[in-house]
Amino acid sequence: MSVGIHAFGAYIPKARLQREVMARAYSWFNPSLANLGKGERAIANWDEDALTMAVEAARNALTPQQYTQIDGLYLASTSLPFQDRQNAGIAAEALHLGNDLHTMDITGSQRAGTSALLTALQIAVGNQRNTLVIGGEKRQTKASSPLQLTSGDGGAALLVGPGEGVATLVGYATQSVDFVDHYRGQNQPFDYVWEERWVRDEGFLKIVPSAVRQALSNADIAAAEIDHFCFPSPARRVAGMLAKTLGISDSAVRDNLQGRTGEAGSIHTLLMLTHALEEATPGQLILIAGFGQGCDALLFRTTDQVVTQGPMKDVNQLLSAGCQDDNYHRYLAINDLVTIEQGLRAEVDKQTGLTTLYRNKEMLLGLIGGRCETCDTLQYPKSNLCVNPDCGALNTQADHPFSNLSCKVNSYTADRLTYSPDPPAYYGMVQFDEGGRAMLDFTDIFSDSELSVGQAMCLMFRVKDYDVVRGFRRYFWKAVPIDNAFDNNGKP
Repeated sequence: MSVGIHAFGAYIPKARLQREVMARAYSWFNPSLANLGKGERAIANWDEDALTMAVEAARNALTPQQYTQIDGLYLASTSLPFQDRQNAGIAAEALHLGNDLHTMDITGSQRAGTSALLTALQIAVGNQRNTLVIGGEKRQTKASSPLQLTSGDGGAALLVGPGEGVATLVGYATQSVDFVDHYRGQNQPFDYVWEERWVRDEGFLKIVPSAVRQALSNADIAAAEIDHFCFPSPARRVAGMLAKTLGISDSAVRDNLQGRTGEAGSIHTLLMLTHALEEATPGQLILIAGFGQGCDALLFRTTDQVVTQGPMKDVNQLLSAGCQDDNYHRYLAINDLVTIEQGLRAEVDKQTGLTTLYRNKEMLLGLIGGRCETCDTLQYPKSNLCVNPDCGALNTQADHPFSNLSCKVNSYTADRLTYSPDPPAYYGMVQFDEGGRAMLDFTDIFSDSELSVGQAMCLMFRVKDYDVVRGFRRYFWKAVPIDNAFDNNGKP
């Protein structure tokens, strides 16, 4: 029975920190950083993390019909916000996937993304279930480290299940090898990285070819037949060296996106796969490899559907929508890499009542409001009484999701008195095009000129605030200006 990828999408944060300013800031200490000071890297906003970016990638990938076809959700990341709370369950609530769902976090290795994808494909073979594989990365990196310049933040999502889809699995292999190129110890915020040449020569160039050759042999396909080769390494020459060793054409080596996004950790292979699917033609072979204490190698063949099905916004559109950022100090501050005076208002206790959170999880995580079954009036939050003055019916509210509804700014405020990790705090009233209003925080506002009454907005799943005392973060939905390059359907 054939299994394949039925939907795919990515998410890249809007802010792009220029590497030149990062390298210049610490060139007095490490002059070699100048060699990495070209291009830009994607940086998540203060209210984004691995979970929120994975959710946004899924929303970019799925059609309304596909939400009802999902049997499982696997979330891959090495930078998950919770160590002992299932992060995939939060994503399922945000995506309105219901409770009859198998959810799982997959972490602990830089090949967590490919391992999650491979597991989902194997399950599809065994019991014909559709699994949504999502992932995100927002890794902490030390200032002045090469990893800070070469890393990037982002998310990816793929829906896999029985049937050919847009790309059919034709072969795979996986090998487990306890090769420690880097590690992050218990309760340590940063990765400890070993010597680059040794990792390249003993790790990349020996472990990866073994897994890839096995995958090609299992599929009875020659290396020269590969049309797209995706390998997530900050240095493009590593993928080129692997291609030469394996007999893959140099023209098949995919752009690793290092110059514009940086490497998004364990999900970067999935991000590159998404990019390859967007540019592939029917009948092409795509080979991906995920490296980390071994290697996963997966081989796909595209179908005719690859030219008709795709995400709302492809990777090239996401790249073009980026906003250049030269403020390195802001990056350090919102990632807790420097201690700044936040003021007395930052000391407010933000303990979350877990009972209240549970009782209102659909309203908070899923942004579920109400629709009056008598007059069809929408309202958020849902209440017992219809807000329509010509109706006023009691107990007629049916659940209605607001997260995918378009809206416009009705009023807004830029507030520098209230505490915000990235002042000013923008918030205001939005009017949903289909009816209903809500008071929401605004985010991804990089200049005051981006906001005006009547501005078209969309909603994104974000961190509401942090309880730093107890290590808890609350999630909610925020309004974001729709980029002028796109309409509500993501079309240019």
